[in-house]
Amino acid sequence: MSSPSISTKKNKNLFLASPRGFCAGVERAIKIVEQALKLYGKPVYVKHEIVHNKHVVKRLANAGAIFVEDLNSVPKNANIIFSAHGVAKNVSESAFNNKLTVFDATCPLVTKVHLEALKLHNSGYHIFLIGHDGHPEIEGTRGQVPKESITLIQTINEAENVKAPSNNLAWLSQTTLSVDDTKEIVSVLKRRFPSINGPKKGDICYATTNRQQAVKEIAPTVDIMLIVGSENSSNSQRLVEVAQKAGCQKSFLISDVNYINWKEIDQVDNIGLSSGASAPEILIEDIRNKFSELYNTKEIQNHSIQENVYFKLPKILDK
Repeated sequence: MSSPSISTKKNKNLFLASPRGFCAGVERAIKIVEQALKLYGKPVYVKHEIVHNKHVVKRLANAGAIFVEDLNSVPKNANIIFSAHGVAKNVSESAFNNKLTVFDATCPLVTKVHLEALKLHNSGYHIFLIGHDGHPEIEGTRGQVPKESITLIQTINEAENVKAPSNNLAWLSQTTLSVDDTKEIVSVLKRRFPSINGPKKGDICYATTNRQQAVKEIAPTVDIMLIVGSENSSNSQRLVEVAQKAGCQKSFLISDVNYINWKEIDQVDNIGLSSGASAPEILIEDIRNKFSELYNTKEIQNHSIQENVYFKLPKILDK
């Protein structure tokens, strides 16, 4: 989309959400692919997109990563990396049967949910799993236990109408959901099934929670909110919804600077900017630079939420 022709630069306030962009799980997953390529050469195969961002996937593909959905298309004895979203047990078994060397880039916080599901199943619980059907994280979590032991719940309406197949019930959730929407669903489940068990602090990860809170703080003060992220990124989609519910109806998901509607930007004074947990900071920098080129831009930073989480690489790659 073409940029506006501006002879006299207008003043714009650009509110930058913080934290934004890569979380510790995403950084670890990307580093695993980079290190595997460095140590073992190309190609390195990756089950699904390593993270849901087309810029990251394209860069790694150019470096020698081959992204696949079916392990049967991976040559025997090859190296395979499981994406940050995690995989079902049958995927791990298929990798073993095909004599693949596995590097697991599953986010440790997703692995935590997998272990919770397995523990609950082994303790005789039926699990209500809150999340979005078809998302690879949900498919991975469902695939940890027999399918009759877990029921997916996507909406409040489903929570209101789901039947309990057991007296022993527990709930888990996808890590990238809307904090507020999940609370509403859990509230319904607790009202209907007072003895339902659940994780003490919930399963929504720290990064999702922090990025949603940062957007909430900005949204009421801006006219337009831009969220940088790919369309298949659940946590990025949720940031758009959070911004809209917090008071900024003109909230948009954009892949990069080329997707900005500058005619709309030109009509307002206050713009918010954030990015999903799988979006690289360079995409934010491109947008900031374009704003500086087109406008007299005043940047307003909010550092009220701090992050210092780090996840170690697998020992075999930590060289």
